[in-house]
Amino acid sequence: MTEVGRPVRLSEAAIVQNEALGAYVLWKFGLGFQERDGQAATLPLAFLVLPLILHAPTLEMVLSTYKGSGLHLFVGKLGEQREDLIAVHGRALSLRQLSLESLMRAEQSGLIRIDPTTATMWSVGPYDDLAAPSLPERIRRIAPASEKVGYWFAGLSDQQVAHTLRVEF
Repeated sequence: MTEVGRPVRLSEAAIVQNEALGAYVLWKFGLGFQERDGQAATLPLAFLVLPLILHAPTLEMVLSTYKGSGLHLFVGKLGEQREDLIAVHGRALSLRQLSLESLMRAEQSGLIRIDPTTATMWSVGPYDDLAAPSLPERIRRIAPASEKVGYWFAGLSDQQVAHTLRVEF
């Protein structure tokens, strides 16, 4: 319990793991997905993005893997520490609610459109006419990583992504 007038101290996880940042990550993911073949991403794939991007060591691996290398090479690097690859499934489960809230925030904000009949999401934009706000380095790095993951996922079926990442939907 906090005293009235005293600021609440948030953990690093609470600061980074919020639905507004998640909405931004999912929007950038969708743009990367659509870049590859102009198709919308399926909603089940959206639940795998935050566990990859919001985990600092995994984010570093995404950033250090070339876009053209694909998901399989990334997973090969991640699988060098077998427990890191296995942990993706656990993080996906623990971040389900945040992923859902992020999807809702992204749609409410006009960043994505969700088509309930096809269970897909379309990222809107990009918004070239808007001046990009000055973002901290740790947030700026998230955008290209999110787009890269979207690009990688677009080249595979949902089942191939799940099998490669060793997760279950």
